[in-house]
Amino acid sequence: MATQNTAVAPKEERTVSFQRSIYDPGYVNAMSHFYRGEMGRIMVWRQRLDVTTNWAITSTTAIITIAFTTREVPHIIFFFNLAIVWVLLWIEARRYRFYDAFRARLRMLEAHFLVPMVMENREMLQGEWKKLVCEDLILPCFKISKLEAVGRRLKRNYVFIFILILLAWITKIFLHAPMAMDGPLAFYHALRVGHIPSWAVAFILVGTFVSVIGITIYVGQKTSAEISEFGTHRSLWRI
Repeated sequence: MATQNTAVAPKEERTVSFQRSIYDPGYVNAMSHFYRGEMGRIMVWRQRLDVTTNWAITSTTAIITIAFTTREVPHIIFFFNLAIVWVLLWIEARRYRFYDAFRARLRMLEAHFLVPMVMENREMLQGEWKKLVCEDLILPCFKISKLEAVGRRLKRNYVFIFILILLAWITKIFLHAPMAMDGPLAFYHALRVGHIPSWAVAFILVGTFVSVIGITIYVGQKTSAEISEFGTHRSLWRI
């Protein structure tokens, strides 16, 4: 019996020591600085997302202004607008993947470190979250695919820019058409610009619309948002 008690005692002491080390001032201080550093990192990437979105809005506004100011400007100018916005969307999706990778670390710290500290519940600290964070620090990796990143940025910002461009393109054709728009056939013929046939312009219009709506719907069904629309006990926050 004495031998068993002697064997159990060190194990209990190690458990108590481990639980106390979680709330050790040095450990908490290090984790607090780590959290602050990760917060600063995602804020930098968040600002980079705003820059590309502002470029997309600025270029779209400038092209729409030029297109409607002069009648002689062909409506094919909106093709270049679409190309610019697609390129900016691709760049922003890449930046968003970096932002999401570091945001995931931050959420891991909030869910598994800050919440137990606030709740004073040591049981919530158990799990593999420390191992996952350490592995990600050694070998960082993206948490979402390129398509999902494109879909998220489309859903939140770029879908409205694309819709605005398509509406402006169609309005430009109606207002500055060389012939009377008395039916769908006349509109189809008005799509022709120089040596570019009507079917090519129609393909770009329809292809862009279908791609934007399709990717937005597909990604929206496959992924969940970062913040829920209606949180639990939301009425308690009406201070």
